[in-house]
Amino acid sequence: MSELTSNKRHGGVGRALLWVAIVLTVALLGFVTAVAVRSNPIYSDREANGVSKYKFIEECRELLEDTEKLTVGAQGQAIPLKTLVEQSAPLAKGDELRAELEAEPAQIIRATENIEAGGWTLTAPVTIAVHSGSKTRALGQLPMQCVHPKGQETQAQLQLPGQ
Repeated sequence: MSELTSNKRHGGVGRALLWVAIVLTVALLGFVTAVAVRSNPIYSDREANGVSKYKFIEECRELLEDTEKLTVGAQGQAIPLKTLVEQSAPLAKGDELRAELEAEPAQIIRATENIEAGGWTLTAPVTIAVHSGSKTRALGQLPMQCVHPKGQETQAQLQLPGQ
């Protein structure tokens, strides 16, 4: 018999080292996970603000997609974005009005702030454009104010400069 197949050889030390290595690996992974969760820029206290920071940002993006309901604040009034755009140039058949956030994800996360009474607020630039098939005609940028007071629905409104 060779040394490797001998019945006299005991694997107790090797087995013990293997278990120590497994326990240390699991402990290290747990520590790394805990540190990563705490330093996650999108981590938030859902209970204190009514909704998580991630969910709030996604709700703001969804509100921007519905340009039929999106409004622009001007002199204390809320004017539908589509109405405001059509005052200067009516939309042709097949034209689609779009509003898109123009900030980088890291900028959006930094711009998302807590409201004192609980909730979130986000102010970021939005580009307004008309899409006609493969052509895109940019109309300009407006700042968007998105707010989620705790216990209420998220609301988004564009602001005219100087308002």
